[in-house]
Amino acid sequence: MKVSIIGAGNVGASCAEYIAISKIANEVVILDIKEGLSEGKALDLTQTSSTLGFDTIIRGVTNDYKRTQNSDVVVITSGIPRKPGMTREELIDINAGIVNSVTENVLKFSPNTILVVVSNPMDTMTYLALKSNNLEKNKVIGMGGALDSSRFKTYLSQALNKPQSDIHAMVIGGHGDTTMIPLIRLASYNGIPITNLLSNEKQDAVVSSTMIGGATLTKLLGTSAWYAPGASVSYLVDSILNNKKKVIPCSVYLDGQYGLRDICIGTPCIIGKNGIEEIIDLDLNSSEKHKLQESAKAIASMNTSLKNFI
Repeated sequence: MKVSIIGAGNVGASCAEYIAISKIANEVVILDIKEGLSEGKALDLTQTSSTLGFDTIIRGVTNDYKRTQNSDVVVITSGIPRKPGMTREELIDINAGIVNSVTENVLKFSPNTILVVVSNPMDTMTYLALKSNNLEKNKVIGMGGALDSSRFKTYLSQALNKPQSDIHAMVIGGHGDTTMIPLIRLASYNGIPITNLLSNEKQDAVVSSTMIGGATLTKLLGTSAWYAPGASVSYLVDSILNNKKKVIPCSVYLDGQYGLRDICIGTPCIIGKNGIEEIIDLDLNSSEKHKLQESAKAIASMNTSLKNFI
């Protein structure tokens, strides 16, 4: 199995590291436009293989898409990271051009690949990758929901003082500070509803912390986070390549589900060898439905900025 990662920045390198260490793929190719960056990171990661016990071949290349040929999965991390004070919406003008070019080049050599989009604004970039290349909708996946859900579980774990592995929770909606919807009503600790364990005040605090989770890290780090995004990508890629059919919230193209059409937005999906195997239709209450509709409106508004690309 072969995975190519476009972009050798912090997130791209983190993706490569986790995929290699977890032995998810036989070969990982890291591609970047900056001379020597991907080669250096690939070599550095390769030199950990004997210590960490993996045999994944890691290759670094500079802007040579032919080396990504026949990739089973391609992860797109290209684009500038969100900087302090910058909204996801402000990223569109720059990142749309980058993602559009990357997608076209990737598909020249891996026309049957499954695309995992990490670039921000993620829902809009996922929509762009799909629509500008007329791809099958099951083969383009935005990984934002997986990351947001992992952050949600972290804050729930801290509030409960319980291990994350015993907590089940998900985030739907947009991958943005104001558009994501942490589903606190459906969250549980080993089958026990979280709403039975935390006060309304603590529930609200967890939801709020989750929604600004990315911005919190940007403020602390001075740039976007990379460990959790890399881990979320590897989790998603593992479910694809090994056909695990895990339920993972992802940004996917909707065509009537949840009453939404012609939009990519976070919903729970079964992820397997064909990419999106199934979109799960949750029984949302009226408040959750309203929030999802509002989230979709915000994303659709952002998508209007793509008129020069699709």
